[in-house]
Amino acid sequence: MFDLTGKIALVTGIGAPADALGNGKAIAMLLAQQGAVIEGTDINVAAGAATVDQIVANGGKAECSAVNATDADGVKQWVDDCYARHGRIDILVNNVGQSEPGGPITMDASTWRAQIALNLDAAFYTMQASLPYMVAAKSGSIINISSIAGQRYIGKPQVGYAAAKAGLVQLTKTTAVIHAKDNVRLNCVVPGLMHTPMLKRMADKYAGGDLAGFIAKRDAMVPMRRMGDAHDVANAVLFLAADESRYITATEIVVDGGITAATQGDLPE
Repeated sequence: MFDLTGKIALVTGIGAPADALGNGKAIAMLLAQQGAVIEGTDINVAAGAATVDQIVANGGKAECSAVNATDADGVKQWVDDCYARHGRIDILVNNVGQSEPGGPITMDASTWRAQIALNLDAAFYTMQASLPYMVAAKSGSIINISSIAGQRYIGKPQVGYAAAKAGLVQLTKTTAVIHAKDNVRLNCVVPGLMHTPMLKRMADKYAGGDLAGFIAKRDAMVPMRRMGDAHDVANAVLFLAADESRYITATEIVVDGGITAATQGDLPE
């Protein structure tokens, strides 16, 4: 099951140190383990190279390009180069994203624009560049990584991130309907509160640097009483990338331990 042998998978934001596992790295490593050839990006060259090294050491095939995901021309050049090397693009995973705090009063316009650019525009650019190749081949799967912050307030003031991630879901669904006739599928994976290397930076932004307290608070918010991790996100992506999901499009898989189904009050004992 979930055989991706020979498939060309473009994954953005795959970088992470050798001793850490973010969503992009976990996705790239799992798809490679299932036989896909990974063409990744990361703005951090060293972090991207570390992921490539681990994939290759495990017998997989991967490259990582230094691409600014918010640069439309740079993204198109990367996608075109990948197609030129392989003659096909089978899978696209839009993983880049990052949250900045603030509401409409406290968030300045430049931060707002940067949040929309990174969390929404970046996915549009890769889709815009990749879709013509997929449509011509009458085959392809695009998976966009959204967030439950785009579905409900999760305790942090982050209006730019929340708005962008909500928009990403509708961008995915609308495009999926447009291209369903072309046998190109688009879906979202919607992670909840995840235990990833970004937690330290988030604790600095939202909890005054109290990492232990921040982790405990997030664990307590989840009905399963624990955060998920990057493997949980990667497993959902693999399903949507593989032929086993060939009749699934224009929808999302929520990976959140039940949090979006719960009320915002105290959870039952």
